Amino acid sequence: MPVISVAVRDSAFHMRLLQQYLLLLKKYPILTKSVTSSVLSALGNLLSQVLENRRKFKNGRPEKDIDVPGIARFAIYGLCITGPISHYFYHLLELLVPSTVPYCMPKRLLLDRLVFAPAFLLLFFIVMNILERKRWPALQDKLRASYWPALKMNWKVWTPFQFVNINFVPIQFRVLFANLVALFWYAYLASVRK
Repeated sequence: MPVISVAVRDSAFHMRLLQQYLLLLKKYPILTKSVTSSVLSALGNLLSQVLENRRKFKNGRPEKDIDVPGIARFAIYGLCITGPISHYFYHLLELLVPSTVPYCMPKRLLLDRLVFAPAFLLLFFIVMNILERKRWPALQDKLRASYWPALKMNWKVWTPFQFVNINFVPIQFRVLFANLVALFWYAYLASVRK
């Protein structure tokens, strides 16, 4: 009886998955982007915790348990804030600075970096403070200590990615592109918030 080899990876599965995502993106753009943001934000927080535990283990300190409520907070933030706001921001950016405008690329980047990024980062700190059930003085302390360093890091890390995103990535994929970069950015933000 002959032996038949079966491929371990079915490339058709990846294509079906991509097609399903594109279909959902077309039918339910905001919901799809919000759920994607939620999952990737939660993964970013989990990544931060795993990296922190590894660092502590290497330094001889005991590992702490995974903070499931922290992961849930990032998931909620991605679902309710990142997905919908990013969707509308990228569409608004196209309306405010269409590709027919002279110097549209630097203008879009400046709007993103000087208006959207500071406001979105401030929103992140406010929402996380609320989700953590902390009071106003705790938010003020966190903003004094962490906002400016986080914003400077945002400008350093995100500027090249956002230049590519807002000028070369098709509008329906901009939230996804930003979420993939944010996977690592949220890992950084989670460590800054500690």
